Amino acid sequence: MVMYTEGIRETAKKLLKDKAVDVFIGYRKGTVPMMNEPVLISDSDRADTLYWDSFCSLNLCNYLTKRQENKIGVLATGCNSRNIVTHIIENQIKREQLYIVGIPCTGMIDHRAVSRAVGGREILEVEEDGERFTVRGNDFEEVFEKKDFLQGNCKVCEHRNPVEYDEMIGEPVNEQEVAEAYGDVEELEGMASDEKWDFFTQMVSDCIRCYACRNACPLCYCPTCFVDESRPQWVGKSIDPTDTMTFHILRAYHCAGRCTDCGACERVCPVGIPVRQFTRKLNKDVFDLFKWEAGLSLDQRPPLDVYRPDDYNDFIR
Repeated sequence: MVMYTEGIRETAKKLLKDKAVDVFIGYRKGTVPMMNEPVLISDSDRADTLYWDSFCSLNLCNYLTKRQENKIGVLATGCNSRNIVTHIIENQIKREQLYIVGIPCTGMIDHRAVSRAVGGREILEVEEDGERFTVRGNDFEEVFEKKDFLQGNCKVCEHRNPVEYDEMIGEPVNEQEVAEAYGDVEELEGMASDEKWDFFTQMVSDCIRCYACRNACPLCYCPTCFVDESRPQWVGKSIDPTDTMTFHILRAYHCAGRCTDCGACERVCPVGIPVRQFTRKLNKDVFDLFKWEAGLSLDQRPPLDVYRPDDYNDFIR
């Protein structure tokens, strides 16, 4: 995917030079391998700082909300574009403010899996070459297949191409057909209630309540998060197990019918908690009940945002 870098730079430079956008949001190469970071540029001369490879997985939509004036250029993969659609529907940004540069995506690499594969040795360089990548350190060089190191969300992604864009860099890629996209969720559903509770309790037991998952999530844009409310106080600030579980469950429910499974929450967790286990269950429920996947169309509102008098559920009557 490194091949898209030059096209991104040329597009951003032209948009900024022509005053078509006030700011362009993309990625630049991180100061350490596998840790690329978002960047906002407003000067066409800085377009060469933009970069793209299989480690550009943080969701850029965090930088779109509440921008009332700017005309914004933004990169969008499949999941990023679906979040952009969600933000437009939820009145966080106007479609006419955006110039969306679509990027077809073949999946992002899990940096933790790469670190484990080299035994925790210090990685000094990662170089991509098609479907393979080379990892180098002071005393080693190893070549891996990209498909074996994809992030969990990328393994089951069925929307690799952007759903909304003004310009596309590169040709669309073939979409994946995942036979058991929710196999892990179905396994959990087959557990007894106490087994489920034990599973999730153990899963979040290492949580340090840093809120990195919340801060990286493009859906968490509330002016005051429920964990920061003091009147009333909904949840304690400590790492008490009850408070920790309350935070994760409530945050997941706030994402119900809105989550695009972009994986940003898991990528940023400093202790490696598979946070998506919460949201994936809700994504499956919303799909099973309403045949809904978030952010695929500007013309449809999320099912939990709509009232219909003829709804088949008795509870609304």
